[in-house]
Amino acid sequence: MGFVPSYSFQCSEGCRFDAMFTMSEVPETAECRACGGVARRAITAPHLSAAGTSAFQLVDHAARSAHEPAVVDRLPGSGSRAPQRVTRNPLHAKLPRA
Repeated sequence: MGFVPSYSFQCSEGCRFDAMFTMSEVPETAECRACGGVARRAITAPHLSAAGTSAFQLVDHAARSAHEPAVVDRLPGSGSRAPQRVTRNPLHAKLPRA
Protein backbone atom coordinates (compact mmCIF):
# COMPACT_ATOMS: atom_id res chain seq x y z
CA MET A 1 0.00 0.00 0.00
CA GLY A 2 1.39 3.38 -0.96
CA PHE A 3 0.76 6.88 0.36
CA VAL A 4 -2.95 7.56 0.94
CA PRO A 5 -3.74 11.19 1.78
CA SER A 6 -6.58 12.31 4.02
CA TYR A 7 -9.29 14.59 2.59
CA SER A 8 -11.77 16.76 4.52
CA PHE A 9 -15.45 16.81 3.65
CA GLN A 10 -18.31 19.06 4.83
CA CYS A 11 -22.06 18.60 4.30
CA SER A 12 -24.76 21.29 4.04
CA GLU A 13 -25.67 20.65 7.72
CA GLY A 14 -22.14 21.71 8.75
CA CYS A 15 -20.82 18.26 9.65
CA ARG A 16 -17.10 17.85 8.96
CA PHE A 17 -15.17 14.60 8.64
CA ASP A 18 -11.96 13.27 7.12
CA ALA A 19 -11.68 10.33 4.76
CA MET A 20 -8.71 8.62 3.14
CA PHE A 21 -8.62 8.00 -0.61
CA THR A 22 -5.88 7.41 -3.13
CA MET A 23 -5.08 10.50 -5.15
CA SER A 24 -6.50 8.94 -8.31
CA GLU A 25 -9.81 7.91 -6.68
CA VAL A 26 -10.76 10.89 -4.49
CA PRO A 27 -14.41 11.88 -5.12
CA GLU A 28 -15.81 15.41 -5.17
CA THR A 29 -18.65 14.31 -2.87
CA ALA A 30 -19.09 11.63 -0.23
CA GLU A 31 -21.86 10.47 2.10
CA CYS A 32 -21.79 12.33 5.43
CA ARG A 33 -20.97 9.98 8.28
CA ALA A 34 -23.12 11.91 10.78
CA CYS A 35 -26.34 12.74 8.92
CA GLY A 36 -26.11 10.72 5.70
CA GLY A 37 -26.36 13.78 3.46
CA VAL A 38 -24.12 14.72 0.57
CA ALA A 39 -20.80 16.17 1.70
CA ARG A 40 -18.52 18.11 -0.63
CA ARG A 41 -14.75 17.98 -0.43
CA ALA A 42 -13.51 21.01 1.54
CA ILE A 43 -10.42 23.08 0.84
CA THR A 44 -8.00 22.65 3.74
CA ALA A 45 -4.39 23.28 4.56
CA PRO A 46 -2.10 20.39 3.64
CA HIS A 47 -1.23 17.90 6.35
CA LEU A 48 2.50 18.26 6.77
CA SER A 49 4.29 15.04 7.55
CA ALA A 50 6.82 14.47 10.30
CA ALA A 51 7.85 11.20 8.69
CA GLY A 52 11.49 12.18 8.39
CA THR A 53 11.98 13.21 12.01
CA SER A 54 13.77 11.09 14.57
CA ALA A 55 10.67 11.10 16.80
CA PHE A 56 8.59 9.54 14.02
CA GLN A 57 11.29 6.96 13.34
CA LEU A 58 11.38 6.06 17.05
CA VAL A 59 7.61 5.58 17.20
CA ASP A 60 7.70 3.56 13.98
CA HIS A 61 10.50 1.35 15.29
CA ALA A 62 8.71 0.79 18.61
CA ALA A 63 5.48 -0.19 16.84
CA ARG A 64 7.34 -2.51 14.47
CA SER A 65 9.33 -4.16 17.27
CA ALA A 66 6.11 -4.96 19.17
CA HIS A 67 5.07 -7.31 16.36
CA GLU A 68 8.49 -8.23 14.93
CA PRO A 69 10.95 -8.38 17.84
CA ALA A 70 14.60 -8.57 16.92
CA VAL A 71 16.19 -11.96 17.55
CA VAL A 72 19.42 -11.85 19.57
CA ASP A 73 21.85 -14.70 18.96
CA ARG A 74 24.88 -13.36 20.89
CA LEU A 75 25.88 -10.73 23.42
CA PRO A 76 26.73 -7.33 21.99
CA GLY A 77 30.42 -6.64 21.57
CA SER A 78 32.24 -4.03 23.56
CA GLY A 79 32.76 -2.04 20.38
CA SER A 80 35.55 0.33 19.71
CA ARG A 81 35.01 3.21 22.08
CA ALA A 82 37.09 6.30 21.64
CA PRO A 83 39.43 6.82 24.58
CA GLN A 84 38.16 9.38 27.06
CA ARG A 85 40.07 12.60 26.74
CA VAL A 86 41.62 14.13 29.83
CA THR A 87 41.61 17.87 30.16
CA ARG A 88 44.07 19.91 32.17
CA ASN A 89 41.98 23.07 32.17
CA PRO A 90 41.29 24.06 35.83
CA LEU A 91 37.87 25.48 34.89
CA HIS A 92 36.78 22.03 33.72
CA ALA A 93 37.39 20.63 37.22
CA LYS A 94 34.36 22.63 38.46
CA LEU A 95 31.98 20.98 35.97
CA PRO A 96 29.76 18.16 37.23
CA ARG A 97 30.90 14.65 36.40
CA ALA A 98 28.63 12.36 34.43
